[in-house]
Amino acid sequence: MEFKSLTNIETAFRHLRLFGVAYLGVCTLLVGFSVWKAYSFAESQRQKIYVLDEGKSLMLALSQDLEQNRPVEAREHVRRFHELFYTLSPDKDAIEGNIQRAMFLSDRSAYTHYVDLAEQGYYNRVISGNVNQRIEVDSVRCDFNAYPYGVTTYARLLIIREKSVTERSLVTQGRLLNSTRSDNNPHGFILEAFRVVENRDIRMYDR
Repeated sequence: MEFKSLTNIETAFRHLRLFGVAYLGVCTLLVGFSVWKAYSFAESQRQKIYVLDEGKSLMLALSQDLEQNRPVEAREHVRRFHELFYTLSPDKDAIEGNIQRAMFLSDRSAYTHYVDLAEQGYYNRVISGNVNQRIEVDSVRCDFNAYPYGVTTYARLLIIREKSVTERSLVTQGRLLNSTRSDNNPHGFILEAFRVVENRDIRMYDR
């Protein structure tokens, strides 16, 4: 009789251990599932932007994946650099202001090119000759298959004098590096290894 009681107690303990292990396993799975669902919910909420319309209605706008816009931002970054660097007026302060803003978008290679032009008297001739220079970017080609991203820019320079306009073909190359976004660099790129491949006269006509 005593052996039977011991056997029943041992069986009961075995059942309790089994029940405890099963209960612990279920709790672990439940906690894991809850954490995963909470993380998924938080991640989905991060992809949403809530816009308050004049303090009254709440509109939901879905944020786009950042990587989807990088090619567009890359081309716009390069375009903006060229507009700042090559748009000149016969005003020293205006030239220096544009160049300074362009330097936030590029590395030292662009500054070296600027110094070379300055030493050749290019900017002094623009000022003394009352010349306006405008750039028209035709296309920007970026290679996103390899990093840093190779970029080639095709543009036209219009050198506007009092009685004539000279049109030049401009082709430049460089590489784009990812960088931190800021007010001075909103697209988050740096143009490195900048160089001019072609800069030649196409035609000249009277105004």
